[in-house]
Amino acid sequence: MRIARAVLIAVPVLALSATVLTQSPDFDILIRGGQVLDGTGASAVAADVGIRNGRIAEIGSLQQRSAKRTIDATRLTVAPGFIDLHTHSELPLLADGKAESAVRQGVTLDVMGESTSVAPRDGLHAEGAAPGNLGGESVKPDWTTFTGYFERLERQGASINVISHVSAEQVRRVVMGYDTRPATAAQLARMKQLTARSMEEGAWGLVTRFESGGPEHPDEIVELAKVVASYGGNYTSHAGSEGFEQQKEFDFAIRVAREARLPVHIFHFKIRGRDNWKTIGRFVKQLETARAAGLDITANQYPYTAMFHGWSAFFPLWMREGGPDQFAARLRDRSLRDRLKNDRTFVTWAKEHGWWDGIVMARAATPANRKYEGMRIAEIAKLRGNADPMDTCIDLMAEESGRISGIFHTMSEDDVREVMKVPWVAIASDGSALNLDAPGVPHPRNYSTNPRVLGYYVRDQKVLTLADAVRKMTSLPAQILGLKDRGQLKTGYAADVVVFDPARVRETNSFERPKSYPEGIPYVIVNGTVVIDQGQHTGAKPGRALRGPGTKSRTTSSR
Repeated sequence: MRIARAVLIAVPVLALSATVLTQSPDFDILIRGGQVLDGTGASAVAADVGIRNGRIAEIGSLQQRSAKRTIDATRLTVAPGFIDLHTHSELPLLADGKAESAVRQGVTLDVMGESTSVAPRDGLHAEGAAPGNLGGESVKPDWTTFTGYFERLERQGASINVISHVSAEQVRRVVMGYDTRPATAAQLARMKQLTARSMEEGAWGLVTRFESGGPEHPDEIVELAKVVASYGGNYTSHAGSEGFEQQKEFDFAIRVAREARLPVHIFHFKIRGRDNWKTIGRFVKQLETARAAGLDITANQYPYTAMFHGWSAFFPLWMREGGPDQFAARLRDRSLRDRLKNDRTFVTWAKEHGWWDGIVMARAATPANRKYEGMRIAEIAKLRGNADPMDTCIDLMAEESGRISGIFHTMSEDDVREVMKVPWVAIASDGSALNLDAPGVPHPRNYSTNPRVLGYYVRDQKVLTLADAVRKMTSLPAQILGLKDRGQLKTGYAADVVVFDPARVRETNSFERPKSYPEGIPYVIVNGTVVIDQGQHTGAKPGRALRGPGTKSRTTSSR
């Protein structure tokens, strides 16, 4: 009888155990004990964050709830993943999808497409990265459309999400090559067709990059912007001058907003050239007047006093006309030397870029000149025994066929701070998703834009509050893009999350030694998957290509 009773008692106990063992946890990830900044600019609140199926499931007191993975966020801040509105990650992400320099600083979404975009590429050769696009030189494009690029990216995998604009410069080059004449009616019609196709394939909007003073053919840009507006897209402008002719360029951006009736965003709002310092206030007023008139105009900035792009940008347009090959030939033509040196545009633009003691060689195209990487032109001139730094600059460009990228020390710290306080200016890097093997001497912004703001400008200098800085990295960029489910910690939103220590977050690099990752960001989650875990990259690649509002359903591949 005792044996029989034991058996009868054991049966319900076993059944109860089985029920407990098969019960699913409440969440995939539970972030406990943190100070939650929701991204709207509101003050932090003590709360837990539960994540399930790649989405924010609950926010509140969740101490009695279970999870497959629990992250202790005691004394840490929990915020939405940072959205970088201006990057050049197109090819670097295909070379290394881990996106280490981006995701380690809390970035969960890169926005690409300035100057040249990944598509359209109809009829173009499969050249690699453009000058200055560090980290993607080994990638050879094998696609023609945005669909083809997005499919390759998702097939290879990426640790962050991406959005891409379509470049007006890219569209024009497909149709007209390097011909600078106005488009014919047929050519403009083809450009509009390619722009429409790009929007239907997932491009987010139209982007332009001007040399100085605005576009050569402004009416063409307005027409392309109207196409984009019909798909619910936006227009983004990279000003070329950012100095002596900035008002003219902003006038054109305002014209596009008014005539095409779409949101307009301006890349890295700043003023460059020592003679222009302390004038940034009038440009803020110019854009605020347009906003007060009902136009949707915003901007972004990076938190540094130096910029980065090719040295070719300060050479006059007549030198560059016809494309890179003709530019290289003119650089080697000694008969043009005096004309170039006496060109007022060349002198003015070089001064805008920092002049010979402010222009740094970041990357040379040939091994012979890589010993000068990280040095300023004035320093290089002395080493080469050349009394005239201008001649040194031209000689180096001739030797490198025009393919030198540089860092330009040309901005004022006071102006950077003034722009940072403007509420409609977001934070963005103008960098790329790199690793520590990136060639040359990259700009430190590739690795530290967000930590520099959170550490130096928020904690140390008190330029912004922590809540407002996070807003400028999250909900403001999402609002600019028209994203409906990212940029905030909110129930139902995508689980892009960064957990950082406001007391420790900081940059660890400098212009002299740019290649190092920041400190104080132990966890980053992308689409509900932990990518940075206790400060280390997990190797996970849960990123996605986010298609724009005009995307049509994809039934076939269009590579």
